[in-house]
Amino acid sequence: MDGAPPPASPTGLSAYVAVSQLLGLTLLAATGAWLGRYRGGVAWQGQLQFNVHPLCMVLGMVFLQGDALLVYRVFRNEAKRSTKMLHALLHGLALVIALVGIVAVFESHRAKGIADMYSLHSWCGMAAFVLYLVQWLLGCGFFLAPGASFSLRSRYKPQHIFVGIALFALSIATCLLGITEMLLFNIRDSYSQFVPEGVLANTVGLLLVAFGLVVGYVLTRDEWKRPPLAEELALSMDFKTLTEGESPGGSQ
Repeated sequence: MDGAPPPASPTGLSAYVAVSQLLGLTLLAATGAWLGRYRGGVAWQGQLQFNVHPLCMVLGMVFLQGDALLVYRVFRNEAKRSTKMLHALLHGLALVIALVGIVAVFESHRAKGIADMYSLHSWCGMAAFVLYLVQWLLGCGFFLAPGASFSLRSRYKPQHIFVGIALFALSIATCLLGITEMLLFNIRDSYSQFVPEGVLANTVGLLLVAFGLVVGYVLTRDEWKRPPLAEELALSMDFKTLTEGESPGGSQ
């Protein structure tokens, strides 16, 4: 009925979302502390340009990507169109920040005469970014732009969800590879002696895993999925009628 309060969030959802955000912010702080305390900080020009890369990739490809995936769990009672727009906006922002990080590492390598795209980390990272861009473009085309039929959207949706979660996992795995590679380049001889930089960087890795696990848990709980609102069900049937030429009560 009009004026009724929105349904409460399912038990436990708010707590897990809060934990994910606490882990994510701690991850960003720990990454910044590592780069600031042991790698000299972050700058676009000069020797510190490389450090823009890990900071941007953690911020964009992990934290913002994870938050974009959580949008449909957090904003359960908002209009579907608004939720879609926020979902796409966060993913788009993550892509822009990740692109800055990619440009930074290529420019840094060029200035130092270091070869590009030879390591497993770089291969996984470029694959993750390109597939993420394709996923974002397809998502905008199918779910935001007019033209895609109801049946086409329905068939693509499971693939979109699966690829989104897979890319999130790949992004975290790529960051873990990058942390290990960076430590071996910079503190190879002392890494095994539990030096403070190694311990802090390993902690960043554990925070990456923890953030990914909590986000993944929230996404895979069926009872925490966003339920369709009554008006969305009606609009969905109208959209199907317009695009498929079926009546709302017609056979499937």
